[in-house]
Amino acid sequence: MKTTPTHLTASSEDAGQRLDQFLASRLDVSRARVQQLISEQKVLVNDEHAKPSLKLRGEEQIRVTGPAARPTLKAIAEEIPLDIVYEDADLAVINKPAGMMVHAGAGATEDARNRGTLVNALLHHLATLSAVGGEMRPGIVHRLDKETSGLIVVAKNDETHRKLAAQFARREVKKKYIALVHGWPRKDSGTVSASISRDRSRRTRMTTRQSGGREAVSHYRIARRIDSPYGKFSDIEVKIDTGRTHQIRVHMASLGHPIVGDTLYGAPRELRFRKPGAKQASGGALSLPRNFLHAAELQFAHPRTGAVVQFTSPLPPQLQHFLAALQSTAEPDKTALPGQL
Repeated sequence: MKTTPTHLTASSEDAGQRLDQFLASRLDVSRARVQQLISEQKVLVNDEHAKPSLKLRGEEQIRVTGPAARPTLKAIAEEIPLDIVYEDADLAVINKPAGMMVHAGAGATEDARNRGTLVNALLHHLATLSAVGGEMRPGIVHRLDKETSGLIVVAKNDETHRKLAAQFARREVKKKYIALVHGWPRKDSGTVSASISRDRSRRTRMTTRQSGGREAVSHYRIARRIDSPYGKFSDIEVKIDTGRTHQIRVHMASLGHPIVGDTLYGAPRELRFRKPGAKQASGGALSLPRNFLHAAELQFAHPRTGAVVQFTSPLPPQLQHFLAALQSTAEPDKTALPGQL
């Protein structure tokens, strides 16, 4: 968060905007964080305390008098099943299911928002975890989005954590993802190099359309093109040089090919069946309650031995069944690998 105290002036262009929305965009923090500041009476509008819902009229003088108090948070051990692909004295590789958060958010407390996380499961299943990431993120070296499944490595001690983190920072860790996207990209393979930052208008989204973002590089290759009554799709492999929030999802959406199921970045909630030559959709529909994005391969140098280790994870049954249902409707000559079209 910006250095406090902070003094801002609302302009006529800000008229009609809520106070919490205005501050979230100006301070580049979440609305929940802004609302915490306001509840702690650390925000003054024309020298008076105000509610988060206050509608600005323009020309107000707004002061933030100090940082929000950070509550003491600690992850909670829970008996949650884990698919442990590999484990030794230094680290473990987990096959994370879709729908599981890696760790609770910064504003979480010990209630329902802090339940069912990977960290909570790790605390139950593993004897020790590194403490480098703090009490809310023990063992966590990198992350996967909640609705993304696949491989994630966790550290059992601080030395392992630091060595793994250094490999990630030097871009030595190799990761491959499998995704199904809408449409057919023009090229069979390509690289997206577009910086990523948080969307100022929708704080839950990231975007490539703003200046000042963090460097992000993704490489994709089309494994199969599918032409079905539900539309055209591409089964792709993606390798990333960087690990920004929502990186693959944002980059593919920026090309006009959002990941199937990813409604946050423009994918439809359901796929409507359309008979060949028909102008309108008819019949049944397909839907996927998660993103079709899976971390399928992970390779790194073992922090203790230096030996290169590689792990793979097949598509989970839910994605296999969805892909099979889609391909079963496509004509044989309309489902092909690049070079066979």
